[in-house]
Amino acid sequence: MSKKSSETAPIYVVRQGDKLVGEMQYDRDRIADFPQGQRVKVEMSTGRIPSRLRFYRAFLREVVKATGCASTEDALHQSVKLETGFTEDVRFRGYVIKVPASVAFRSMDEQTFSAFLQEALAFIAREYGIVPEDVEKAA
Repeated sequence: MSKKSSETAPIYVVRQGDKLVGEMQYDRDRIADFPQGQRVKVEMSTGRIPSRLRFYRAFLREVVKATGCASTEDALHQSVKLETGFTEDVRFRGYVIKVPASVAFRSMDEQTFSAFLQEALAFIAREYGIVPEDVEKAA
């Protein structure tokens, strides 16, 4: 059985007494996808600057919606990592190939993520002609 990718956008919650409540509507919607009463595994940690990661993921969703350039925001995220050089080398059948690197906090510190974000935005602007300001105007 394959392990689920850690690149799925995390759900952020805020502690309110003894309850964890989705920080934003997107988080609450994702939580609502779980059936009532279902046991859910939660791994507790503080994330990178949540607003920066949330901005990036929301921007990817808008680029996909506007251009149809990928089937999902996750697919676009993988191609952005390849195009910007945020990759790892893997030996496969005698060849060294590049695979997208993880941007999870345990794999990429905040300073490196900041550099990745700038390169990702520049790539998307060059390739698809969309900048964050375009998305803000449309909203």
